[in-house]
Order: sequence, then structure tokens, then C-alpha cells
Amino acid sequence: MGRDVLISSNPKRIISLVPSQTELLHYYGLEKEVIGITKFCIHPNEWFQNKTRIGGTKNIDMDKVIALKPDLIVGNKEENTIEDITALEKIAPVWMSDVNTFEEALEMNLEIGKITRNKTKAEKLNAAILLEKKKCHLQNPISAIYLIWNNPFMTAGKDTFIDSMMTNIGLTNYIKESRYPEITIEEIQKLKPKLLLLSTEPFPFDLNHLNSIQSQLPNTKVQIVDGEMFSWYGSRLLKSFAYFKEIFKN
Repeated sequence: MGRDVLISSNPKRIISLVPSQTELLHYYGLEKEVIGITKFCIHPNEWFQNKTRIGGTKNIDMDKVIALKPDLIVGNKEENTIEDITALEKIAPVWMSDVNTFEEALEMNLEIGKITRNKTKAEKLNAAILLEKKKCHLQNPISAIYLIWNNPFMTAGKDTFIDSMMTNIGLTNYIKESRYPEITIEEIQKLKPKLLLLSTEPFPFDLNHLNSIQSQLPNTKVQIVDGEMFSWYGSRLLKSFAYFKEIFKN
């Protein structure tokens, strides 16, 4: 966002605006320090049940934030709006991540580790993630399209964390446009991907969607996949590669 953020001391009252970064803060053991999360921060469940929820990632309740008196707010450039971040900066320092690649996810782990005095934990986390990654890479590349939304269909294209994760495990993303372009079933039929992946988030594709789409793509394997494993960075990456290894056996 082109600005510096001054964090003058060890943060003691942290609000997280991003589900995957909330999970990372929990991994770092910041039970007492994290005082506010969003309604989408469902992991860990005990935090979701007990921490103060300050709205969604894009409709933040400023009054609740003010009442919590945070000394650090942690957000993300894609998840949060510039309008909300600009308003939040008047309340407390707002540290923003910008994660579009696997490598940037590791850097984010380390930066939040430094900010919260958990640098050693962050380094160990990244080392463990890289070890898991080595265990999972498809020997034979598989052409794939990843749908994130229905009616209209929207896909994960280039310059997205999902695309980076696909590439890192050996999937060839057939979508060459940037970000999240729309696509029609006719366009998918012409591309003839080996795999069509239906994510469980942000749109919750289910078996009814799968069966309907599969009937129109007889030569493509249509598969529902856990969207968190593809789109959540942070400590979730410890689980992602084992999941990929299991579902993409070839």
C-alpha cells in the first residue's frame, strides 16, 4: 500500500482481519494477545466461539474495533478494502500482507513472526512447510481449471495464491488471464482440461453442482476440493501438501 507501519512495542492487543492469518496467530500461541477476529475466522473453533467478532473481512464494525483498543491490526490487501484500512489506521497500526505466491506466504509467516516476537517459531514453521512440499509433487503434470464461484462461473487465474499452489504441486492451470476471470461451460469444453476443480469456498460447490457439471464435461474429471487447502496461507500450509498428495495420486 506504499506506506510504513510503526509498531513501537511488543503487541499485546491484536485484531486479525484475515481467517488464515488468525489461524497463524493461534499457531504462534497468541491466545491472550488476539482480542478480535472476523466472523469468517472459523479456525481454531475455540477462538471462533470465544473471541470478539468485529464483522466480516470487508464490512468491519469500527465501533467494536475502537472498543477493543487494539495496539495492532493485521490485514491483507486482497481480503480487506482500502476504505476500511484507511479508517482503521486512525485507531491503531495496521500491518498488511500481500500474498499471491507460495514464496510470499512464507515471507508473511516470517514477518508476522518477527512482529509478534515469534521469529524462531516462524523459521521452524517455514522449514516444516518446505519439507512437506518436497513430499508432494505430481510426476506427470495435470491440466486443470479451478472454479471459485457459480452463476457465473469464476476461475482462479494468474497472479493468485491459488494459481501458485496449483503450479507448486504440478498442476497446469489452463486459465491464463489474471486474477479471477469469468468463464462459461462452453469455454471449459473447448479447453478440455483433464481436471475441473470445484472449490468449497468462497462458493460452496456440492455434489449437485458436480453431477450437473460432469454431465456436460464427459471427458473431464470434475472434483470437489477443500478450498482452504488451496487458498489459506499461514500455518495451514503444514496440512495442504499432504492433502494434495492424497487427492492427486498419479
